[in-house]
Amino acid sequence: MTAECRSAREMFDADVASQALGIELRELAPGRAVASMTVGETMVNGHGITHGGFVFALADTAFALACNGYGEPAVAARADIRFLAPTRLGDELVAEAVERERYGRNGIYDVTVRVRGRSVAEFRGDSRSLTRSR
Repeated sequence: MTAECRSAREMFDADVASQALGIELRELAPGRAVASMTVGETMVNGHGITHGGFVFALADTAFALACNGYGEPAVAARADIRFLAPTRLGDELVAEAVERERYGRNGIYDVTVRVRGRSVAEFRGDSRSLTRSR
């Protein structure tokens, strides 16, 4: 792991919310991250499908890891999600975050959430570096 990614890993290790949800970090590189989470019984809504907030939380965690992988603190300036297919209890969700553009103190990241290789949600997040001033 690069020195830059260490700060993102430390951020994740201190992320009590992600830990409580059982989110696991699978891959990490500057501008890229893969995280996963298994849908537990407290994550299912009244329709018997995963509550969208949990899908968003997983995607947001992968986004945070990707944009913090440069060793500079960054936060979300905006984020949205499109739900493509429902997921259910026991499904393993895998979120892959990829940097699309990084300019000045800003970045644009896309996150695809998949179950068994099938896309179930698309997330886009805009980041803002707290220190960089290119």
